[in-house]
Formats: sequence, C-alpha cells, structure tokens
Amino acid sequence: MTKNQFLDRPKTLTSAHEDYLKAVYLLQSQGKEVTNSALANHLEISPASATNMIKKLAELKLVEYTPYQSISLTPAGEQVALEVLRHHRLLELYLHQELKLPWDQVHAEAERLEHVISEALEDAISLALGNPTVDPHGDPIPSKKGKITEVEGIPLSQAELHVPYRLVRVLMQDEERLRYLGSLGLYINAIVTLLERAPFEGPLLIDVDGTHHALAHEMAQRLLVTVAEAPPAEQSAAQPPEHHLAPPEEQEPANEKGREDV
Repeated sequence: MTKNQFLDRPKTLTSAHEDYLKAVYLLQSQGKEVTNSALANHLEISPASATNMIKKLAELKLVEYTPYQSISLTPAGEQVALEVLRHHRLLELYLHQELKLPWDQVHAEAERLEHVISEALEDAISLALGNPTVDPHGDPIPSKKGKITEVEGIPLSQAELHVPYRLVRVLMQDEERLRYLGSLGLYINAIVTLLERAPFEGPLLIDVDGTHHALAHEMAQRLLVTVAEAPPAEQSAAQPPEHHLAPPEEQEPANEKGREDV
C-alpha cells in the first residue's frame, strides 16, 4: 500500500497531524464523544492547541468540525489514522517479538517510529511477522486495506469463578502497570482463573500458571479474556497464536473498540 492509495491524502501532513487523526480515531472507536477538551486530555495538550490543530485538519478535509460540536474523521482522515495505527502496532510487535524489547517499552518506541517508516518497510515487517492481526497487547492491527477486526472478550472482572480464561487484550499502556502484569505472568495468551471476587469492587484473587495473585478490580476491568477451550499454544506467552496470523487474502472485519492509547 502506498501513500497515494489513501483518499485525498495531503502531501504536507506532519507527524503532529497524524497524531491528532489517530487520537480522534481512538476516541471514536471507544464510543466517546470527540470534543476539543476530550482531545486535549487524550493528547495532554491545551484546549487552545487542540482547537488550532483541528481547524487546520478541517481545512485539509481530514476532519468534520463545527465549533462547540463533536469532531469526526472524514473518510480520508480515517484512512490516514488507520495507516499510522497499522505502522504503530506492527512496530510494537516487531520490537517485542523479534528484537525482544519488553512489552512495556514498545509503545514509546513505536510512537517515535510510526511516522517515518516507509510502506516498503511496513510490508517487510508484516511479512516477517507472518501478517499478524494483533500487537503484543492484543490490540488489532489494521489491514493494508484499512480494515480492522475487533478483538472479542469480556473484562476479567466479569469472569466466572473457577473457569480458565485466556487473556486476549490489555487495555492499558502505562509502563509500570504493564511491568506489574508481566511480573504476574499476565501476557497475551496467558491462562488465568478467577478464584475469588471481593465485594464492592474489591480486589480479585486469580490463579496464573498455578500461582495465586491479588489483582485490583480496576486493572481486571481492563484485561479482556475469553474462555480457554483449548490448551495454550506451545510458544512464549506474549506471542500471538497462529490463528492471529492473517492469510494472504484479508478478511472483511468489523470495526474495533479501542483502548485509550494505541
């Protein structure tokens, strides 16, 4: 996929433009109303800066914007956002799986690299990884056609007691929290069993690989799991299983519901 395959993609886009478009997409995918204040909070900038950038993106026909109303992506803006998101998540997986960078460090590195890699390098990375569909945190990787498959799962906090579940997605990027989850063995594809649930959203007692741990309810809400109907694949816990590798001809997937960060 080359840059000119995107709908009306301006040649003057900067990394800042792309960051804003990606942020709008992520907020939209979470079902949130995208306002200047919401965008400013997400990007940790001032509302005035957000307003100025959104006006520029509207002039480039990448967002629909009316003062005091919600912001939305145009088809061209969405394609750019998905392209950047594809770069980011492929980079995260490559850095973790091939270069063995810890999963709590790949987000920051991918943020720096996502704007500069060529489409040829993107293709090479995807091919080297087997055309994956999820990154190290279980977030879906957009296809070359700009399609994205939602990762199905329920929050671990809602899991049934004493039933083995497989961790399929982690809805957080905070490095300290990811390191903590890793210390518990809670990587993608880990098998986890909920043993006890304290009342009033208290801590949970979980079993991971035969070891019991206490886990905050708030963190458990951001871990998506599915019932573990089969033993985990014979590979490292943080590696995507074979069914997460896309065939050469891509499927037509559904829209994603993303986490707060990439």
